[in-house]
Amino acid sequence: MLNLRGHHSKMPLMSKFSIQIILTTVASLALGIALYFVFLHMAAHGPVTAEPGVTGKTLSPQSSDGAVRKPHFRFQTHPQPRDLPDIAMVAGDGQPLTLKAFRGKLVLVNIWATWCGPCREEMPALDRLQAQLGGPGFQVLPLSIDREGPSIVKKFYQELGLQSLGIYVDSEMRANALLSVVGVPTTLLISASGQELGRVLGPAQWDSPEVVREIQRYLGKSPPGGG
Repeated sequence: MLNLRGHHSKMPLMSKFSIQIILTTVASLALGIALYFVFLHMAAHGPVTAEPGVTGKTLSPQSSDGAVRKPHFRFQTHPQPRDLPDIAMVAGDGQPLTLKAFRGKLVLVNIWATWCGPCREEMPALDRLQAQLGGPGFQVLPLSIDREGPSIVKKFYQELGLQSLGIYVDSEMRANALLSVVGVPTTLLISASGQELGRVLGPAQWDSPEVVREIQRYLGKSPPGGG
């Protein structure tokens, strides 16, 4: 009888504990779903843009009369350039290299994947940007996070007729975490000394006159050599 009463006395505590676990799990799932839809909204409506050198201030997509207008292209800039880890990658010919190999030039690192629809849409524009501005002082570096490696990227390039971009693949599958990338495509502008100047979340028309002028503006400010 004592054991039976003891058993019944523990039941309410066990029930409360179980309910707490269920409520915590439901709350976590709800938060995860909400964040997922927020990211989808951001990807669908393009990057949040900011004036160069000003953090926390964004350009409004609406004028004072409520008419929707296209915001000017800007990178999300940082108050100070940010140091970056030396990301490992493999080139299309199988050669291993790291981000440090590109020191001495302004680099536009585009984190992408062949299975990403917005990435597929913007890749031809990146190819044209590289053809127009690529050289000793500037390079577009498309860094694929495809686990299949360079072979699937080569097939993708052939399918889209890309000719100016090099092939680079995240060999350790750590670029997203190391660069704090929350979704693809994400594009980082990196100085000749290897520091992040700013980034864009989502796709962009990279060969538009506005973007080309912005890149050229940064090129004008870039030091002639790297560290």
